[in-house]
Amino acid sequence: MTPEQISFFTASFVTFFVLIDAVGVAPVFATLTAAGDPAYRRRMAIKSTIVASLIIFFFAFAGAWLMGAMHISIAAFKAAGGILLFLIALDMVFERRTERREHRAEGVLSEHEPDTPLDDISVFPLGIPMIAGPGTIATAMYYMAEADTVMDKGLILSALALNLVLMLGIFLVAGPLVRAMGESVAGALTRIFGVILAALSVQLMLNGIAESFGLTLAE
Repeated sequence: MTPEQISFFTASFVTFFVLIDAVGVAPVFATLTAAGDPAYRRRMAIKSTIVASLIIFFFAFAGAWLMGAMHISIAAFKAAGGILLFLIALDMVFERRTERREHRAEGVLSEHEPDTPLDDISVFPLGIPMIAGPGTIATAMYYMAEADTVMDKGLILSALALNLVLMLGIFLVAGPLVRAMGESVAGALTRIFGVILAALSVQLMLNGIAESFGLTLAE
């Protein structure tokens, strides 16, 4: 790959890494699956990753068609996507996103009785919205719509796929990993990712607004 392609792949990978937030989801996964045996945890990890992958890749490929059918411009999508990502970034910085995940986990666990079979939580809340959240879906749609070449699209999909594989790996070792990291370390990393995402979202909003008025921002 050329240096430009490597830079493009790296930027795509980092963006999806921040959005999917594997480190932030791992403690919730560990909580949701704590009552099950290793086979149950492994099954939920694999199924939730597959479900999220199908959802994100569907919107990545169908996004351009959907925008065209709804007469939504790329500039408007950039601005709207930037606002959405900024809200997610605020949640990450102030840990509201983590709190909502924990509430979902508590809701699922409160419905479980000790002698009843464990629920299949791979679709909700794990697959969506914890992994395939609105920010990830919107960004996948935007990146694929903006990609000019087959190579660029391949790099975007590769960056996304690599993040999902990484997420699966973290799920499979979630229990020991969370215990080793501790809540304070996981919280600090989530805040750092939130600041990075905030900067990316502001740039996205500015680009969308500038393009709407036919302007070009300086690099």
